[in-house]
Amino acid sequence: MEYFKQTFHKDLLSSIVVFFVALPLCMGIAIASGVPPMLGIITGIVGGLVVGFFAGAPLQVSGPAAGLTVLVYELVQSHGIEMLGPVVLLAGLFQLIAGFFKLGQWFRAVSPAVIHGMLGGIGVLIFASQFHVMLDRNPYGNGVQNLIYIPHSLLKTFVPEGRGAEAMLVGVLGLGTFVFMWCWEFFKRNPLSMIPAPLIAGFGSTLVTLIFDLPVKKVSIPDSFTTLITWPSMDRMLQVFQPDILPFVFGLALIASAETLLCASALTKMRLDAKVDYDRELFAQGVGNTVCGWLGTLPLTGVIVRSSANIKAGGQTRVAAIFHGAWLLVFVLLFPDLLRFIPMASLAAILVFTGYKLINPAIIKNLARYGRPALIIYFVTLTGIVATDLLTGVLLGVGASLIRLIFTFSALSIETTVDEEEKQIDVHLSGAATVITLPKLASTLESLPKDYHVTIHFSRLFYIDHACMDFLETERLKREGATGELEMDASRLRFTYDRSEKGRYHLPVKK
Repeated sequence: MEYFKQTFHKDLLSSIVVFFVALPLCMGIAIASGVPPMLGIITGIVGGLVVGFFAGAPLQVSGPAAGLTVLVYELVQSHGIEMLGPVVLLAGLFQLIAGFFKLGQWFRAVSPAVIHGMLGGIGVLIFASQFHVMLDRNPYGNGVQNLIYIPHSLLKTFVPEGRGAEAMLVGVLGLGTFVFMWCWEFFKRNPLSMIPAPLIAGFGSTLVTLIFDLPVKKVSIPDSFTTLITWPSMDRMLQVFQPDILPFVFGLALIASAETLLCASALTKMRLDAKVDYDRELFAQGVGNTVCGWLGTLPLTGVIVRSSANIKAGGQTRVAAIFHGAWLLVFVLLFPDLLRFIPMASLAAILVFTGYKLINPAIIKNLARYGRPALIIYFVTLTGIVATDLLTGVLLGVGASLIRLIFTFSALSIETTVDEEEKQIDVHLSGAATVITLPKLASTLESLPKDYHVTIHFSRLFYIDHACMDFLETERLKREGATGELEMDASRLRFTYDRSEKGRYHLPVKK
């Protein structure tokens, strides 16, 4: 009873705001994925009514995500829309199992630079492809071509020839919608800024189209959305295990999980009191995608645009996310005809703006604080996605982060201080002394005068393996035979010999 007195009205208002944000995005993402727009709304309904009940991040709102459009589009184009349901269903089962066995935390182990690079690359692809659709033109073959031919599409749209006047109207409507949303971002202090830009832009462009009766393409909606639901057959389910389709399953499961958990982490920064159970959230996403698979519709993830709108509008509990799904269902049941007035150019402009937000140039400045390697990983991932495909780009990013990890744990810094009068040399080792850095260590020590007293300091070293330790022992014996001496100063550290790792020495703790 206390909830209905103090909190329910906040959740109710927030759910209405999120509904208006989700409606155009659901349809736009479906169109960008190469499927009917109503499938995006069905996924949004599942994201609210199903995932909302199980969610481990109550303030997170799930639905069709821009981050999966590229992968879904490739799947639909290469294997047909009939395979969408079985692939999404199996990906959902993988998520469900991963959540049940509490593997949600492991998805957070992916480098943030890879995740941001993935989102940035997807943003570039969406921006480039939908820019042409926004001008009532067809996208080109791949991401690079779509980027290169943007000036060409602008020229063909605004330089009169053939259907020049009609094309120009579409171009003005689409570009005007995008420019409005871009400018809306600068009015943060405006009391109306809590109203999402896509809602204002979509409503405004639709109103302008109706008032002036503009000859532009509009959204095509069937009389009944139930006709779009395709239950996966047994034959289709067996085809999922073919070598050319399995990568789509794993790709959807991994990318959807990573994007969801990244969104959940972002919520904890937007609302410090936001509670997130990553394993439960992953399980909830698995349940949702399993349902979406049975319905033959788009996959879903936690979506930062809707989730941030939920928080800004004052959402307090999971009720806001659940109710937003209920509003979507009520709308398509009672007012489907209203959707047919929405211009395609406006939906494309909303996606262009979404792609721009995914690119998020500000993230580059943030990553730069962590050094050049983070930026390299980011651009390797982004460039790989744009130049090749989504999975290849992500794998390139993961490979770059692993190379960085190997380099970090194999980097050895050696500083020498020479005292000529005392014939004393102090050698300070920093980092990790491994078999990879042994040549550098050997070269340094062997170049030192044999008649000097050499002291090796380990205080800055966090790891040394058996190969390096064996070399130092051998070097010590050699110098004992000469007039010099080699001493290893490990006074503040203790060595442990781990037989399970075949003779590796560690420097685990200080005494």
